[in-house]
Amino acid sequence: MDKTSWLEISLQVTPEQAEAVAEVLGRFTSEGVVVERLTDDAKNPIGTPAKKVRVFGYLFADSQLEEKKMRLEEALFYLGRIQPLPDPSYKLIHDQNWMAAWKDQYQPLKVGQRLAILPAWAENPYPNRTPIRINPGMAFGTGTHPTTQLCLELMETRVGPDTDVIDVGCGSGILSIAAILLGASQAYGTDISPAAVQSSLENAKLNNISNKVSFTRGSVGEIINGTFDIVDAPLVVVNILANIILRLFDQDLGELISPGGELILSGILETQADEVLHHAKQSGFTLIEKREIDDWVALCVSKKSAP
Repeated sequence: MDKTSWLEISLQVTPEQAEAVAEVLGRFTSEGVVVERLTDDAKNPIGTPAKKVRVFGYLFADSQLEEKKMRLEEALFYLGRIQPLPDPSYKLIHDQNWMAAWKDQYQPLKVGQRLAILPAWAENPYPNRTPIRINPGMAFGTGTHPTTQLCLELMETRVGPDTDVIDVGCGSGILSIAAILLGASQAYGTDISPAAVQSSLENAKLNNISNKVSFTRGSVGEIINGTFDIVDAPLVVVNILANIILRLFDQDLGELISPGGELILSGILETQADEVLHHAKQSGFTLIEKREIDDWVALCVSKKSAP
């Protein structure tokens, strides 16, 4: 098998199914899973999201590929017994064809009132908006999923001059980059995947803001223990999955937010929002704003000011 090849596994599912399918794929794909909102060009203008999402990841095409594929299909079969799933689609992608594969499906997208997410190679069709340029990586998100869009919408009114931002689970770095482009003084991003950190660094360079962002491997604990120059910030964003957010609260996520600061939480299905908010309130936060796209929810909560 060609050592520079990857097998893409993808399923088109409803937003309600996406988290469970992503969890299954994540057991087998070492570089993570992408949940991307689909566009239906036959019905919607370019860049207008439709109701389904595509969940996909990549298996390295080595001698163990067939065994991993078989175990993955078995796991999806059992998940499908709970709620029927479509059969997965497979596509072999060579490294040299990687960008061509992305160009076929990735289009500019307007987000909120001020931002536009653009693939690195595209002209900006929205001259009155601030462009965020992303060079799509293997599995770190391109901003087309509702969870990222909700974060960006909430950030638009909360990032200002002299604001430091912490981005937990930075993925492609899109939220950290957006923070700087919206006027933040510095952004600090962490991710448990070293490939995600590398992707974030490359995207920061693409947007000419490398001097204003710092990315490193890790999570909440590493920040608290002094990975960066700061240990807390007035704005913290966490766009992961609800079950991981709950675990992060147990790992002192609340300590990253400065007194009087705000925490944006996304990656949450509507059915999970109450539980996440309950944990936030137990950690001393108050709900400020809740936004929804389809079945996805983002919460902005505020930390009490110091006495």
